[in-house]
Amino acid sequence: MSIIIIDYGAGNTKSVQFACNRLGYHPVLSNNIEIIQAADKVIFPGVGHASNAMKMLQESGLDLLIPTLKQPVLGICLGMQLLCNVTEEGATNGLGVFDVQVKRFSDGVKVPQMGWNTISNLKTNLFIGIKNNAYMYLVHSYYAELCDDTIAQTTYGVTYSSALKKDNFYGVQFHPEKSSLEGEGVLRNFLNL
Repeated sequence: MSIIIIDYGAGNTKSVQFACNRLGYHPVLSNNIEIIQAADKVIFPGVGHASNAMKMLQESGLDLLIPTLKQPVLGICLGMQLLCNVTEEGATNGLGVFDVQVKRFSDGVKVPQMGWNTISNLKTNLFIGIKNNAYMYLVHSYYAELCDDTIAQTTYGVTYSSALKKDNFYGVQFHPEKSSLEGEGVLRNFLNL
């Protein structure tokens, strides 16, 4: 099975790669359009500022490629947010896979949310064997609202989408590669789809 981690300059690529290695998989880092298209599974990580990350995607043509992919795709953290319609971070248009807006947490909570929080209302085979209210590791200042594509939610001042799914696209706000055994379970479930 060929697994590609999209390497576009804004990803937590090495930690995701190491997490896959621990599970016995050997993903390849690439920004090559043909290689990504031919992969069995694609992981789209992201850290940093949304507008800068989108510029990097546009410079390499990945902004046009990613929404057309037909194999299972997993967006992680900023990767998930960039799969949404628009984010308030830099008033950035996303890739439009998930029909939802990404908003900034209110001033009523400490931003960024950093640390462990629970995920609940788990849906789809991404969460096989994962307990409701399992703890996952999160670091983010923006969140995707609840929507028809929500398959897990978390509460931090507001209840938001901590995971999304539409067709072959999955997204998680938390970092499965940093979320101990439960996070590895989510990653394994994705790779076993």
